[in-house]
Amino acid sequence: MVGQRYVKMLSCHPYFEVTALTGLSSVGKKYNEVVRSASEINAGSRFRRRREKQNTVGDLIVQPTRPEFLDVDLVFSPLPTEAARTLESRFAKRGLKVITDASPHRMEPDVPLIVPEVNPDHLSLIDWQRRSRGWGEGFLVATPNCTVAGLALVLKPLDELVGIRKAIVATLQALSGAGYPGVPSLDIVDNVIPYIKDEEEKVAQEALKILGTADNHGVHPSQMEVSAMCHRVATTDGHLESVYIETKESISLERVKEALRIFSGIPQKLRLPTAPTRPIIVTEADDRPQVRLDRDAGSVPGMGVTVGRIRKGLDSRSLRLTLLSHNTVRGAAGSTILTAELMESQGLLD
Repeated sequence: MVGQRYVKMLSCHPYFEVTALTGLSSVGKKYNEVVRSASEINAGSRFRRRREKQNTVGDLIVQPTRPEFLDVDLVFSPLPTEAARTLESRFAKRGLKVITDASPHRMEPDVPLIVPEVNPDHLSLIDWQRRSRGWGEGFLVATPNCTVAGLALVLKPLDELVGIRKAIVATLQALSGAGYPGVPSLDIVDNVIPYIKDEEEKVAQEALKILGTADNHGVHPSQMEVSAMCHRVATTDGHLESVYIETKESISLERVKEALRIFSGIPQKLRLPTAPTRPIIVTEADDRPQVRLDRDAGSVPGMGVTVGRIRKGLDSRSLRLTLLSHNTVRGAAGSTILTAELMESQGLLD
């Protein structure tokens, strides 16, 4: 499903041209013959309007996922976990530039784990990675778990403002986060599942790495405490997260809202194609964000993270808020494409 999201977002991209698609059971077939009909349903009318522009990509023959078969400069990888564990390193070793939203390599010390607005300086790890692994021109850069992508974006400006001691998050995560065909219907209809394998550990570990500092010895994780409780719910796209935050200093709610509203990063300054004008959208409505109404937020649909219900916690050094991010756009393909745009602007894809 994320692979199809990449194809849609890259089909008329100003920087990148899709010249190869890989797969497993679909090898040897045209992409438009094997794409799942569910993709068009999920993408709605925007997909249908862009269908004509996708014709050239649709005619590409799906190739084996083997580096020796591909004549490309840059690899976007939404591979399943076990495939990513072995194949991504093989691509980088052959000199290809790999940007992945798969999970196996995210916590490796020399792999940058990037949210483009939050920690672009971590891309400096690429030089160390190349030297230590002997990869020459190749490299491996990761983007985070779909839940962390929105969470880290919201925690960053607040940590800069007053310092965060602790963040406790409870998530309501969409079915598309489980891939296709995902959770069996009889398990999720009329139900909420309070467990997603390895998800709670990923949220805590990845957030601390992203919010940490990088130097020649790797990443020094943030010292804040992060704890997560993750739930699968019967929505198609959009992860909703309720967060309780304890800060090092007293903070007013107005200062919190202003810090979130004005936050931006290098992607916004450079006006990169996939960068939303405002990465964080603050709503004052009592009952927002809502999944159906806000998951496509942002000047680039799905790349804006909506924050609402900002209110006091137990004392003047705590607060509560609810955030919503689109898990297959900001949480997957969109973040990875934006990372590639950032790297292009810095000469890292030359």
